[in-house]
Amino acid sequence: MLDIKFIRDNADKVKEAIKNKRVDLDLDRLLNLDSSRRNLLTQLESLRSAKNQASKEIPELAEKEKKTKLLEMKEVDERVTQLKKQVEETLEEYTRLMYFVPNIPSPETPVGKDASANVPWRYWSPASGIVDPTKDPEKVKELSPKFEFETKDHLALGKALDLIDTETGVKTSGFRGYYLKNEAVLMQQGLIQLALKKMQAAGFTLMIPPVLVREFTLYGSGHFPAGRLEIYQAAQTEDVPVPKPKGDFEYVETGKADLFLAGTSEPSLLAYLADKTVNEKDLPIKLCGLSSCYRNEVGSYGKDAKGLYRVHEFVKVEQVVLCKADIIESDQWLEDMRAIAESMLQDLKLPYRVINVCTGDMGAGKYKMYDIETWMPFRQNYGETHSDSNLTDWQARRLNIKYKTASGKTKHVYTLNNTVIASPRILIAILENYQQKDGSVIVPEILRPYVGKDVIK
Repeated sequence: MLDIKFIRDNADKVKEAIKNKRVDLDLDRLLNLDSSRRNLLTQLESLRSAKNQASKEIPELAEKEKKTKLLEMKEVDERVTQLKKQVEETLEEYTRLMYFVPNIPSPETPVGKDASANVPWRYWSPASGIVDPTKDPEKVKELSPKFEFETKDHLALGKALDLIDTETGVKTSGFRGYYLKNEAVLMQQGLIQLALKKMQAAGFTLMIPPVLVREFTLYGSGHFPAGRLEIYQAAQTEDVPVPKPKGDFEYVETGKADLFLAGTSEPSLLAYLADKTVNEKDLPIKLCGLSSCYRNEVGSYGKDAKGLYRVHEFVKVEQVVLCKADIIESDQWLEDMRAIAESMLQDLKLPYRVINVCTGDMGAGKYKMYDIETWMPFRQNYGETHSDSNLTDWQARRLNIKYKTASGKTKHVYTLNNTVIASPRILIAILENYQQKDGSVIVPEILRPYVGKDVIK
């Protein structure tokens, strides 16, 4: 979320972000609630001050004056009770609306209503290396692999080679269910191992974080409230102490613990630092999470319904960075994290492109966002395999993650996240790009030690 003072001082900028990010929010209503909230709190403070002063004066008063003063204080108590109720009601709606306030996008972010306004700005292929589409647009057309035979999609290849079983997967798990088998399992495990080794070499702390998470983690990461339908709710436990935001987003212990299945390890990695203040010298904090992921894919029934592109459960290695509140430093981390993801695809020798994501296609909390899309031959197009985002202090304010500067000042950290590898989607690109005329699939060289063979026949 944004600081309410910033929102007050920059209402026009925030309204523009609301419009460009297609967020359903009445900012004027929020600002009116903020004004009411502050007014009510001022009245409360004034009444409490008057009551404290009266408490000091009453013992010194004559009996008649004392009775009069006590009656006055009774009226004050009644007024305080009324104001507390008004404050609670105002804060409830104010808090709800604050969670919808989007981050201000970067100056480099394209303005557009949907993915059609995203801008490809970097291509790579094993044969050509890096290609800048603005300098060499004709070369871009030559980057995708050319096949001298009719290609099959990953499902046909997977079925013929006994790697993928969606029929039994649907019977067992429902729509979009699947089984990975044999060499596909070894490839997925190999991809995970390669990703973890790469992240460890880059100085990231490796974690297997919780997949079952409490509600506050999803509010903190920004997956709630707007994306609530995308998240599976697992259970509601007994009454236990659980942090929930109240008022000006200070955490209090109250309520039931709703448990949810996270769609990425990002919420639990961020929650690892929730309500903590670290020293500036300990930044950046670099975390890497390996987890199973669960997504409801609401609204996508009929979109990529066949195959492994859009499934309800998958495995992902995620990278998260928490750095100083410095836009130049955080943008450098955005580029560094992108480079790690690109190196995974270059190791696999898979053609890809980098997309500058537009306002209408990025999440509310994103300041700047890249997608990396890998070439998928049967689609005759690129498909998203990685997502790289800078959220500045938007998540840190929701989770109360701060750091103390060398001068003793306290600030919220900036947070970033990016995919290292996600499977089985990446298997689509591997199977389709490495297929042969006889129906076999060559195993990428870097995966051969994990698969134990050069070709899957």
